[in-house]
Amino acid sequence: MAHALSFLAFTLVFILFASSPPAIIAEPAQYSVQSYGAKPDGTTDSTKAFLAAWDQVCASTAPASLYVPSGKFSLGKVTFQGPCKNSAIVVTIDGTLVAPSDYSSIGDEKNWLMFEHVDGVTVSGGILDGQGTGLWSCKASDKSCPEGATSIEFSNSNNIEINGLASQDSQKFHIVINGCQNVKVQNVRVSAPGDSPNTDGIHVESSTGVTILNSKIGTGDDCVSVGPGTTNLWVENVACGPGHGISIGSLGKKLEEDGVQNVTVKTTTFTGTENGVRIKAWGRPSNGFARNILFQHAVMTNVQNPILIDQNYCPGDKNCPNQESGVKISDVTYQDIHGSSATEVAVKLDCSTKYPCTGIELEDVKLTYNNRPADASCTNAAGTVSDFAEASSCL
Repeated sequence: MAHALSFLAFTLVFILFASSPPAIIAEPAQYSVQSYGAKPDGTTDSTKAFLAAWDQVCASTAPASLYVPSGKFSLGKVTFQGPCKNSAIVVTIDGTLVAPSDYSSIGDEKNWLMFEHVDGVTVSGGILDGQGTGLWSCKASDKSCPEGATSIEFSNSNNIEINGLASQDSQKFHIVINGCQNVKVQNVRVSAPGDSPNTDGIHVESSTGVTILNSKIGTGDDCVSVGPGTTNLWVENVACGPGHGISIGSLGKKLEEDGVQNVTVKTTTFTGTENGVRIKAWGRPSNGFARNILFQHAVMTNVQNPILIDQNYCPGDKNCPNQESGVKISDVTYQDIHGSSATEVAVKLDCSTKYPCTGIELEDVKLTYNNRPADASCTNAAGTVSDFAEASSCL
């Protein structure tokens, strides 16, 4: 009898469960900037509307979305300030954000768009138009000009994703990741003329766990630049050109400085760039370092310096002539680097006399100049070479 009752109770519970409607997962609340007065006409200043929408998104205790519809939205300096009350915020941009045409209005700001002290923010889609041409012209004329603003920066933030964003004509850097943890940047497009000054594509500094994937960068400075304090960086499937290549550094500008370690750069292409893969350090005392670095599967096309370590970096010979770099460079591997050099010396390892480069590995490096094997030059560098005869004499 007891067994029969138990079976009946189980059957009733099963019927109730099976007939219950499926649980409904609520969509994140969406806050459109147009609801707060933003105008997609490219001229009306929509700064206050964006900040008002962000305040609502950031104050939400449930997942929330800030939505930018199609059209052009003119914005001044905007700081998307955290911390927020939820860690699942999506900023969906279907339109274009346009910086002020008068470069002086944000030129003295460090950045144009700033996300600070946020956690769990995704920026999806959209175009950022930095309208940097006026400032570049000012700088080219040797006039007194503002330094320029980074188009978008994430500072002291965690669990960030930037997906499908396009940035064009930034005044200075396009995208900066500074003081962050666990950041994924993918499907990004960066574009600025090859002669635009200091327009680094993606700059990473004082951050750990940053991944940059499937992106195309053409600009007037480094396509990707890696600053002090960067650890566990992964860069893969990035096309660079025009630009100054993918650079670790400059390092050693300060006497006391965090090092760079655990960096992987793989499956990259460089077309007509000033450099390919580069490590550069100021030629003066510092306790900085760069170690455990892998450059793998790179294709060079008409690149001036395909492989470069420069520990005598001293722009304008100011503040560092006749000094030795204190940055210690070790355990750097170049593997499967092929293509053409625009100069006769395709591999140049110019290391510090006081702290020579150690643990350098050149494996399957095949670079040509005018359809013949290119040369290599190594100073104060020690390591191993395999399948690259031109470098045998210098390592």
